[in-house]
Amino acid sequence: MTATVPRAGTDRPDYTRLIQPDRVHGSLYTDPRIFTEELERIWYRTWVYVGHESEVPQPGDYVRKNIGPQDLVLTRDREGQVHLLVNRCAHRANLVCEDESGNSNSFRCPYHGWTYRNTGELLGYPYNKGYGGKGKLDLAMGRVPRVESYRGFVFGSFAADGPSLAEHLGEAAGEIDRLCRLAPEGEIELSAGWLKHRTRANWKLLAENETDGYHPQFVHGSIFSVTGSPIGALYSDRSTAVTRNLGHGHSENDLRPEFRKFGEPMRWFGTTEDRVPEYAAAMRALHGDAADEILVEGAPHVMIFPNLFIAEIQVFVIQPLSAGECVQHSTAVQLKGAPELNRRMVSQSVGSVGPAGMLLADDTEMYERNQRGAEQLRPEWLDIRRGLERERVDERGLTIGTATDETGMRGFWSHYKTLMEDQT
Repeated sequence: MTATVPRAGTDRPDYTRLIQPDRVHGSLYTDPRIFTEELERIWYRTWVYVGHESEVPQPGDYVRKNIGPQDLVLTRDREGQVHLLVNRCAHRANLVCEDESGNSNSFRCPYHGWTYRNTGELLGYPYNKGYGGKGKLDLAMGRVPRVESYRGFVFGSFAADGPSLAEHLGEAAGEIDRLCRLAPEGEIELSAGWLKHRTRANWKLLAENETDGYHPQFVHGSIFSVTGSPIGALYSDRSTAVTRNLGHGHSENDLRPEFRKFGEPMRWFGTTEDRVPEYAAAMRALHGDAADEILVEGAPHVMIFPNLFIAEIQVFVIQPLSAGECVQHSTAVQLKGAPELNRRMVSQSVGSVGPAGMLLADDTEMYERNQRGAEQLRPEWLDIRRGLERERVDERGLTIGTATDETGMRGFWSHYKTLMEDQT
């Protein structure tokens, strides 16, 4: 149990006091009432990443997804349109879809046999005389009111109105573009299968950690030393990489200055061009002289508020369950038209975030230790001041810090505070 939570006159949490420029209150990670408000004001109001179009490539394909604790079904109808359905029967609230994925033009509730199209429309119900005959019920599966896609990444919002997806993504859209341009066919696929890691920690600890450049040398130091990995050097006081606040709660670790310094194609992937000759040839044929820059700079390391993390060769999705528990879903990026590189991406992902992977095991240990620490009474605050006095503005007008500064974290909390204080 944490110390007393500062509250406003309405007995709502006082977010102005809880979130300050250089610190945040521990109750933000532990208070169930705050978590309930987060669901209402963030997860059920803003744009949330749900899935990727490549997971439902054919008409009739479907896959189970989530927005927070809400159970959803991502479907593709016969016309190719993508839908997000709430996995709940309109009759007695039973879960309609049980399988994690499959192909079907309809779903049948196992409780009373009500049947729905994969667009959510009610097709029929047994013993219809009890309802006055066929077609008498104006009921359907729930639908997520707004569904939009950017470069195959599908986002949903339970709010019928609000900023567009383009407005929500802002500068972060360019990082998705960077990822897609690494594919010889200009698209990525998330088709390698998902791993689910259940974590006894608040979802925001994961979101903060994803672009925290201060921890890698310490948390992952042992694996870096054993493997001789150059990753650790990217996150040090000598690194030329920067942490950038992209606005709207998004942030990135921009490692390109370090990779440009060496000017070696594929260094970002831990290999050389001659070890992936087919991929390199395809990229040079597609991009011509621009291929050198693309192959040197590599993939983005970006956290898109509130739940999508693109970590160069992997995608992570955060699913909050309660104030003290969440699930982290992870998969390997697959670049369309790059089978040579894709095999390596799957192998490296298994080694880092698989059941016996090193990196995610390290991070998960830290998440859970942080959660237990936040539950202690003293001190009440978590410090986020690192680099505050040395931040600067880049040529795009965005705030940046050094590779180890908490610039992105402060951007996250600033946007979070705006959403949680919004009374509309």
